[in-house]
Amino acid sequence: MSKNYVNPCKVITGVNTRWSYASVWEPKSINGGTPKYSVSLIIPKSDTKTVEKIRAAIKAAYEEGESKLKGNGRAVPALEAIKTPLRDGDLERPGDDAYKDMIGRASCRERGIVDADCQHILERSEVYSGVYGRASINFYAFNSNGNKGIACGLNNLQKIRDGEPLGGKPRAEDDFATADDDDFLA
Repeated sequence: MSKNYVNPCKVITGVNTRWSYASVWEPKSINGGTPKYSVSLIIPKSDTKTVEKIRAAIKAAYEEGESKLKGNGRAVPALEAIKTPLRDGDLERPGDDAYKDMIGRASCRERGIVDADCQHILERSEVYSGVYGRASINFYAFNSNGNKGIACGLNNLQKIRDGEPLGGKPRAEDDFATADDDDFLA
């Protein structure tokens, strides 16, 4: 593979992508499967460049994986008829402002997390559901137990800035950021 090879199934999201359900420190198993790190990505609809890159990568993964998608069937199912990881949050989670944009889920067996200066993040409190950052993701076709579609693999994450935590629980650092001890025993 040459240095100039561009993988049409790989996308780096924009800096305003928000991370949700960030399971990035301990891999988790779903239904007894292989434990994986995972994150849901909330991509602003206004980031049309990233949304279009994702749509193009999904199409490239579909074309690359046609034989896998066909399996033992007579024909390859239409792209519109199979599962894809890009969803419209307004349709999937109506009324939830945090998810009003485009959403997708990515997972991996190994992951890397860096800050805006590309330095590895080791402090768990720095990465949580609600931060903003970029994600390096790749798309691929799957055909497993009758389920056919395009999945999203997570390569790496880059935290760009903090955001309001999602999930309703405030971070301990925010709760105790002030030295206001006056009411402690009052």
